[in-house]
Amino acid sequence: MAPPMIPPASASDFLARSGWGDAEISPLAGDASFRRYFRVTSGDRCAVLMDAPPPEDSRPFLDIAAHLASLGFAPPAILAVDLDAGLVLLEDFGDARVRETVDADPATEAPIYERAVDLLLDLHRHPAPAVLRPYDMAEYLREASLFVNWYAPALDMAVDVEGYRAAWTDALSPIATTHDALVLRDYHAENIMLPGDGRLGLLDFQDALAGHPAYDLVSLLQDARRDVPEAIETAMLARYRANRPLDPAAYALLGAQRNAKILGIFVRLWKRDGKPAYRRLQPRVWRYLERDLAHPALAAVASWFDRNVPPSARAAAWEDLAE
Repeated sequence: MAPPMIPPASASDFLARSGWGDAEISPLAGDASFRRYFRVTSGDRCAVLMDAPPPEDSRPFLDIAAHLASLGFAPPAILAVDLDAGLVLLEDFGDARVRETVDADPATEAPIYERAVDLLLDLHRHPAPAVLRPYDMAEYLREASLFVNWYAPALDMAVDVEGYRAAWTDALSPIATTHDALVLRDYHAENIMLPGDGRLGLLDFQDALAGHPAYDLVSLLQDARRDVPEAIETAMLARYRANRPLDPAAYALLGAQRNAKILGIFVRLWKRDGKPAYRRLQPRVWRYLERDLAHPALAAVASWFDRNVPPSARAAAWEDLAE
């Protein structure tokens, strides 16, 4: 179950030791993990308290934040850390996320997405840190298998698991050895902040790997949490391609892999973690997946889905929840 939004008992002492002893603590947000976030207010100062108890580990977040900052990007500044308690005090970017901003004012959508694509272009000019794990075939298959491990059982489907892994192995083999980009892995409109000073604030990058540069473009433009108009997606892909090579097959392959993974993750969040709201996002993810599967590079995977997953077990299974 999702943990309650009550500050941990160790928070007061941690804040006192960090120079925030008189601060008020209020719930801010949780996410798809067991991390929780609280806004900390002291006079005219604000910060964010991240509570990341075991099995969460804040060290990858801190390491990637330091690397991104060294390159001139804008992860939240780290104000204080207690790894034993699982507490990190972070810069507060405010409340302006890309998602709410562009939904409230559609005229901002294209220019904000242009900035988000330009950030990726800048990031991809730098090699991935040597210490990062590679986004290799084993990781791609582990993630894609979330569909057969969680989604299929939830809908009582008996599926060909070996055929599924074989189809993905064949499809992904041309790109599974590409490890030249730092892949943030969850780069989308709810993880990009607009602090008002010209920066794009970055969140939720602790699972970064060294992989293919197309992955974060997929994450941004095939956003599971909001509808990105196809015209915006097309324009942003053209913007990226005007500056760096982008293989359309790689984009479709990683789109299909990510969306199959997300379908499984959202069921797991519902079944295991007590977060049923994620079920409402499934129809959108299915639309992305089916569009990606139409690419010739995914013929074997598309054939597997045709044989194993009937239309009634795809978007149609969730559409009433999406109302």
